[in-house]
Amino acid sequence: MIQFKNLDAAESFSILTACPRVDIAKALNPERIGSYSLRLPEGFCFNYAASPVDAKILAALQNLADEQQLVEKYRALASGTRMNTNENRLVLHHLARGSLAGPVIVDGADMRAFYEGEQTKAANFAAAVHSGAVAGSTGKRFRTAVQIGIGGSDLGPRAAYIALERWARAEGRLRMEARFISNVDPDDADSCLGKLDLETSLFILVSKSGTTQETLANETMVRNRLEAAGLESSRHMAAVTSRTSPLAQNPDYITTFYIDDFIG
Repeated sequence: MIQFKNLDAAESFSILTACPRVDIAKALNPERIGSYSLRLPEGFCFNYAASPVDAKILAALQNLADEQQLVEKYRALASGTRMNTNENRLVLHHLARGSLAGPVIVDGADMRAFYEGEQTKAANFAAAVHSGAVAGSTGKRFRTAVQIGIGGSDLGPRAAYIALERWARAEGRLRMEARFISNVDPDDADSCLGKLDLETSLFILVSKSGTTQETLANETMVRNRLEAAGLESSRHMAAVTSRTSPLAQNPDYITTFYIDDFIG
């Protein structure tokens, strides 16, 4: 039976914290670099030689993983068990990448099929934006995508863009520039907006709950700026949220994409 407890309540955690720290400057050498490496699928390699671990710390980490039932909990998560114990919610975003433990059915719906449908919808929307079939309120093609989000809603897409931008530019495959508004300091958002051609900018609001106050405050600022420029804000904004959020089915967005790991 799976049990949930904080890390600091685990006996193996106290053993881990008592392990001597590793001085990487002294420990790092060719032999360590060669042995602290794991081969991964698709030709990837994970090398952790520069991580502050040694055999004793790795053993302690393994004991902690065993005590915390890490494998059992991952299997439970993959099969659709309610893993957010604080809010008694499902955690389903992993289904966007595949179904590792068979179908996950929620209220009669196959959630893997749901995520595949949203991915197809997003791909079709991106193609329409790139072709100019979906354009701004003055008819001009979108040239810049600006994400409005905070925390994980900002960091994931930002990391993906940073990782792929140089490759896409070098290969001649960069279709649009990307910008990010994630700071509640209005000067930060103003600095971003001041460098944009608003007529050719598509703003993508990302909030799973649809109630994140920092994100909604930045959305209001952006909408006000668009309207002040004589643009119809609803034709310059899309949303990514859950079907249970206040943003769902909102006509003030060109379209809405759903990420329903927030089902109660």
